[in-house]
Amino acid sequence: MSRLRTNLLYTVVAIVAAGVGFALAIRSMAPAGPEKALVMTEPRALPEFALIDHHGEAFGPETLRGRWTFLFFGFTHCPDICPMALQTLASVRRQLADLPADEQPDVVMISVDPGRDTPAQLATYVPYFDPSFLGVSGADEGLVALTSGLGVAFSRTPAADGESYTVDHTAAIFLVNPDARLAAVFGTPHSAETIASDYRYVLGESG
Repeated sequence: MSRLRTNLLYTVVAIVAAGVGFALAIRSMAPAGPEKALVMTEPRALPEFALIDHHGEAFGPETLRGRWTFLFFGFTHCPDICPMALQTLASVRRQLADLPADEQPDVVMISVDPGRDTPAQLATYVPYFDPSFLGVSGADEGLVALTSGLGVAFSRTPAADGESYTVDHTAAIFLVNPDARLAAVFGTPHSAETIASDYRYVLGESG
């Protein structure tokens, strides 16, 4: 009787071990999810908006069709957050250089300070971080149409001297797919390695 119980115990242990091993194998084969990005279950269409890029060309939803694009909102007089984000995105681009050309993302900084960020100013500032980067701005009407559609907040506050002002804005990075739809949002703090890894995940899911 004791031998029977022992054999049954060994059998149960073997079945459990096999089941655990199978479960671990399945789990290891399943694609890992994004580390940080908030990926849209159903990519969301961008609102209609009309802005101008640093070449003086019109920039709207149709401009974003056909390419993956990282959108970042900022301004050229930003002391820290904006240059750090652009440096991070330049690093992301380098880490994704092995991808096919049509899968390497564009990067667009949309200025929420059009009073100072003319196309000429953006053309000097934005491509400094990567020659492929594009600077965009325009009238508040176009900015509000886009930012409100994405849930981006920005404000301009007069400084104590009464002559200058400060600008506050949402620092998230937005990924737009080739159908001009919002595919993912990357919150702060930003890490080039994490953004690049999560971008590859989004590409894999969309393929």
